[in-house]
Amino acid sequence: MKKILKNSFLLALAFVFLLSSCINDLDTLPLNETDATSETAYAEPASYLNGLAYLYGYWALVSQNDMGSSDIAVSDAGQSELTRMYMVLNELSTDSFKIIWGDNYIAPIQYHRWTSADNEAIIAVYTRCMKGITLVNEYLIQTTDEKLNDRGHSSEIATIHQYRAEARFNRALYYYLLLDLFGNPPFALEENIGGELPKQIGRAALYTWLEEELLDLANSADMPAKGDVPYPRATKGSAWAVLARMYLNAEVYTGTAQWQKAKEAAATVIGMGYSLHPDYQELFMQDNTTNGANREFIVAVVYDKDNTQSWGGTTHLVSATLSSDANKAIAQNLGLSGLLNPETWNGYHVADDYVQRFELEGVQWGASSGFGYDREKSDKRAFFYNIGSSKDFDNTTTDTGWRCWKFSGLYSDGHTVSDAESNYKFSSIDFPLFRLAEMYLIYAEADARLNGGVVTDPLAKGYINQLRERAGVATKTPETIDLDWLLDERARELMWEGHRRTDLIRYGYFTSMQYPWTLKGGVMNGKVSLPEHRKVYPIILSDLNANPNLVQNTGY
Repeated sequence: MKKILKNSFLLALAFVFLLSSCINDLDTLPLNETDATSETAYAEPASYLNGLAYLYGYWALVSQNDMGSSDIAVSDAGQSELTRMYMVLNELSTDSFKIIWGDNYIAPIQYHRWTSADNEAIIAVYTRCMKGITLVNEYLIQTTDEKLNDRGHSSEIATIHQYRAEARFNRALYYYLLLDLFGNPPFALEENIGGELPKQIGRAALYTWLEEELLDLANSADMPAKGDVPYPRATKGSAWAVLARMYLNAEVYTGTAQWQKAKEAAATVIGMGYSLHPDYQELFMQDNTTNGANREFIVAVVYDKDNTQSWGGTTHLVSATLSSDANKAIAQNLGLSGLLNPETWNGYHVADDYVQRFELEGVQWGASSGFGYDREKSDKRAFFYNIGSSKDFDNTTTDTGWRCWKFSGLYSDGHTVSDAESNYKFSSIDFPLFRLAEMYLIYAEADARLNGGVVTDPLAKGYINQLRERAGVATKTPETIDLDWLLDERARELMWEGHRRTDLIRYGYFTSMQYPWTLKGGVMNGKVSLPEHRKVYPIILSDLNANPNLVQNTGY
């Protein structure tokens, strides 16, 4: 199925919908005379599926035809990719993730000093989301019943209604990211293509629109049910999963909590037949599309080293985490020949205060072999290594804190990526944006929120126990599961999957002095409070200058 979908992506690249900016050029005139226009792009009925495939593919692509060249105003192509910078904005701004490189976006995000002017992580996520929305809007314009009839494609109407529902889901997901990260982005629909510049409608109104849009999709006959379309295309389960996360954070977005709705939406997804993969590590292996792991995935961004190459995606999560020595040593510790990962960029680290949430057994600093803890007796979701590193984090050296190899060059059969393979430096690990484990955690947290901060529902306790059994730590689960314990469990289960910032904001900890972490606010011990406006990122300056309808978020 992955190969079929990837081939569709490649065909779709012939249809150029990309724009030169996310706000100004809301029509889709071709960039050069060889590009397709709507008159030629949809000449054949098969073109509609190719166009839909391109909408899915845009989550993973950085340009029309060159993975080394960005099509947006970000200088490094790999750092212009949406999933990479989405992960950076949601993890680097918290306790889960540290980068020691000097790229201009890193220190402002890591130390909470970003502005609206030139941070390329903020620019990348904002611009990719707005361009993705514009691509969907154009697709919806080109796939109306009237257009299909005019082209003589009336027999395709029922099929294309489904494609339109999937396209609308992609637009809703982009808007959810913007709602969470930017609060009050421009709101553009089909009528803004070639029309008026979009306006803002406010965070609460955007939440309401999103809820209505997702509920409409979740209950629409046009939206495919789980199993009706191949992975990773969107289904009714995808819509309910986004709703579950939205409802969990509704109090942040609107001022009104929706715990019961969160619990019910999560229960709806859980009842649709997704299944926990028995081996946690295989969720993040190179063959997670074919090893059964994707039965746990509800929404995922698909990567393939041969067809969707990028220095972003999951490639950076594999290649940026280890030194050469660590790469060799971990492979040897695992009984592998060769190296664990294809490259060693040696920039990503984890401070000890976050790793302590995993309750590792036998932690040792200063050892010359092993992992720095007893892996066999520890949480199976822990993929850490501290040999040769100092416990006290130092962001000026590469030998500091823990290294994390959750995403690696491993395949399920035990071999690792090697230079004998084509395009071996790129990762084929699909990145899960939503998976069943998160629905279990949403269900449990919503239950606790409804019951004085403690999980009482036997189903919720059972879901948590399933996660803990898979991790090999069920015997360590406390009898009373409270909200703070659930936050730590989310840190263990969902590490580096783009959740941490949203979680800390929901708990009231992101800006609080009472929840310190290493380098919070640029202070080593993190015992500082952050300004409240840091809970959202700014609207990028280039859009404010280009669109007089927009106002900046408070504090910027």
